[in-house]
Amino acid sequence: MMSLRAVARSAPRTLTRLSSTAIRSSRVAQPSSLLKSSWAPLRSSQFTSAFSTSQLRQAPEAEVDDALLVKLESELEFENEMKANEQLPASVKDFLENTPFELKDEPGKEDVSLVRKFGNETVTVTFSISDLANYEPDDIFNEDEVLGDEVDPAEGKRSEQTEGEEGLDEDLEGGDAPVPCRLNVVVEKPGRGALNIEAMAQDGQIIVENFYYFKDSKLAHGKTAEIAHAAQDIYPGPPFGSLDEDLQVLMERYLEERGVTQALAVFVPDYMDIKEQREYQAWLKDVKDFIEA
Repeated sequence: MMSLRAVARSAPRTLTRLSSTAIRSSRVAQPSSLLKSSWAPLRSSQFTSAFSTSQLRQAPEAEVDDALLVKLESELEFENEMKANEQLPASVKDFLENTPFELKDEPGKEDVSLVRKFGNETVTVTFSISDLANYEPDDIFNEDEVLGDEVDPAEGKRSEQTEGEEGLDEDLEGGDAPVPCRLNVVVEKPGRGALNIEAMAQDGQIIVENFYYFKDSKLAHGKTAEIAHAAQDIYPGPPFGSLDEDLQVLMERYLEERGVTQALAVFVPDYMDIKEQREYQAWLKDVKDFIEA
């Protein structure tokens, strides 16, 4: 979800930064002395001695390293404090304790998988924290339209909100709407290929977008560029929304029987938020260790 952590983390980044454009323009304004003298005869002793000065042989000083290390350490402390004050969401705790899925989360990787057996089938649900980075909420809106307020032209002020409108206002300020997360569901049978279902976990619901079938189960996973390209040449099936409504309902129930339920739809965005924080902390530490080396 779009957590308070993300808001707090981004707040310090609004401080004014040194303009790299200004630095570049200052360099362009005055041509290099080496360029000015490049037309001098090669036999000139002054020209040859200019390249033998110790000043040009010296390594550039790392003037920003210390300040950067201090900032990185500050960010790490900030993230650690937030983590210490947070509790594991009930949705994550309950799901992991009761689900038949096995969680596969490799540190340093963006993708997370849930894998289970269902009879002779292998069901894999994959999602990625990249959805958090790519998410662009539609936060630019007309406040009057969203809240349903009416402006009195005579008085030039907004009319009073009703009780329901005030509740909506609080929800908007709370920023608790979970980030829609893409799910890639693969149901495989030995020697029978695989179903590949593209869905969204949004607002506690599973929204099916596409329901594909591949005779080669490898095409359903698309782990390499070659496999993904090969899958594009195969007719996987019609758009899910164009199917008969009863067929759509039965296919959705088919997924529910295999564990792709509302509980999973609630779990995924909350777990994404936890993993993103964990990966961000590891990234800060790696960068800090590199600068210190």
